[in-house]
Amino acid sequence: MMTEDIGQWCTQVPKVELHLHLEGAIPHAALWELIQKYGGDPSVPTREALGARFQYRDFAHFIAIWIWKNQFLRAYEDFTYIAEAIARDFVRQNIRYVEAFFSPARFIHHGLELQNLTEAIRQGLARVQGVEVALVADLVRDLGPENAAVTLRAVHEVRELGVIGVGIGGSEPLFPPELFADVFAQAQRLGLRTSAHAGEAAGPTSIWGALRTLHVDRIGHGTRAEEDPYLLDYLAEHAIPLEMCPLSNVSTRVVAAIEEHPVRRYVDRGLVVTINTDDPQMFGNSLADEFRVLHERFGFSRSELRRLIVQGIQASWLPAERQHEFINTFQADPAW
Repeated sequence: MMTEDIGQWCTQVPKVELHLHLEGAIPHAALWELIQKYGGDPSVPTREALGARFQYRDFAHFIAIWIWKNQFLRAYEDFTYIAEAIARDFVRQNIRYVEAFFSPARFIHHGLELQNLTEAIRQGLARVQGVEVALVADLVRDLGPENAAVTLRAVHEVRELGVIGVGIGGSEPLFPPELFADVFAQAQRLGLRTSAHAGEAAGPTSIWGALRTLHVDRIGHGTRAEEDPYLLDYLAEHAIPLEMCPLSNVSTRVVAAIEEHPVRRYVDRGLVVTINTDDPQMFGNSLADEFRVLHERFGFSRSELRRLIVQGIQASWLPAERQHEFINTFQADPAW
């Protein structure tokens, strides 16, 4: 495959995404409209200045900017608005299926009820044809396990809106997985699937905690797993999917440079790797960009990229028959 056509192919080929935060995927035009709705912000005097806000010194700085951005999501209609804009962006990228995190507990200080916020998101997503979006509630580790339990109860009440799982994101070193053992056990009793951000801003101990204490189905990121060779063996032996986000890890300085990212080493070692964007509008990446970088910087062939896409479908929380349907549809697509 020639490098000059890889970008076009990565855009056109059908794709899935398993690790994306809705609040980090708001197109800049839509976010700018919300900023203006709420009176503007001196730090972004122009639409062009907005992009400059999304440059990060480290992971803690990224979290601070995440919180800054959230202040412009204050009403249910805001969530309907961004959900529709995000879904249209998925269709533009030919992303056919997404399991998307959303963080309702981050917005209760605006007087928003978690159930109604979830409904507002679903209303926006439903306005767009051509992509299926399932929701995964981020229990937000920074807010503690008691708040996580409240969020879990609320989203369970609206399971019919397409909430299929829960996860924990946020400040990983400060709030280790073990704090959330009871909440995750309850989520699993309720039939929800589970994931945890681990091995991103903390090391292998965080991943072990997510596996041994939370018993998660997938690991979000897992970038630092290779610091413990036994952990890599365990992940491979048990076929635990990793929701990897290479360009995100570079943007937040988890990895110093893309060439140092372990994605190629993990694939070669037989780990179950899926490719995702995390917070694409905060990092300036697309899913097509992720696959293009895998080809250009790590030498992934087109057949290997196809395999990663199929692996993403197989690692999804879709029923087996739906997975088979997606695989067959993708393989029959002219761009495949």
